[in-house]
Amino acid sequence: MKNAKIFIGFCAVCLLLVSCNGFNKLLNSNDYDAKYAAAMKYYNENSYSRAAQLFENLTLYYRGRENAENIAWYYAMSLLKEKDYFTAGYQFKRFSKQFPYSDRLEDALYYSAYCKYMDSPEYNLDQSQTKEAIEEFEAFAERYPHSTRIPELNNNLDELRKKLTRKDYEIAYGYYFIEEYHAAYESFKQFLNLYPEAEQREEAMYYMLESSYRYAINSREDKMYERLQQVINDFDKFSSSFADSKRLAAAQDIYTKTREAMAKIHQ
Repeated sequence: MKNAKIFIGFCAVCLLLVSCNGFNKLLNSNDYDAKYAAAMKYYNENSYSRAAQLFENLTLYYRGRENAENIAWYYAMSLLKEKDYFTAGYQFKRFSKQFPYSDRLEDALYYSAYCKYMDSPEYNLDQSQTKEAIEEFEAFAERYPHSTRIPELNNNLDELRKKLTRKDYEIAYGYYFIEEYHAAYESFKQFLNLYPEAEQREEAMYYMLESSYRYAINSREDKMYERLQQVINDFDKFSSSFADSKRLAAAQDIYTKTREAMAKIHQ
């Protein structure tokens, strides 16, 4: 009986599609079996835009009925294949909540995170989407540690984390560039704490040292000595961490100037 209904729906689809403006007539019709058959036909023929329109149209009618899961799934997949990552991600997340016991749950959770990953903007823009993608990927890895998607997930995570790292480094460097040395120092310090393995670690430590020095020598007299001592501490960390750095000579020059300034204060 079920197969007969699908066959009848498919035949109705064929008749509608060969007529003028057949798709729009089908979209606006109340023949939901025909719509479902057509949506699957469009999906299987890689016509994802039309498939998505039909699956969306069917969502409300089939809620709580047979084929509801299929419709929700193929609607999200159609959007994904159309590269509408924002809407697709929302639909995959919705699918995971509506069908928590589905065999497709693992895929839905992965695609939800993947869509945020694909929608993540360039590093110099707001990174809220990037952070959400990282959170979802990490939650997925915790829930499915043996998933075959883990290698791909780890590569995506590395890319997202590098984007955040570069964003925070550029923020800190921006303070240094405009000569806001205290803000630069604090930003570089936070950057180094957050990203101990960052590619920019050497540069960050050097600019933190230079910011520390420039902030100290422009301080009030009663604060200067204490802040110059911090410069010495920062130099020790830099020189021990990067003994072969091309910036070591510049760092040693800062150290020498700092010692001279401290000596003058004593005098």
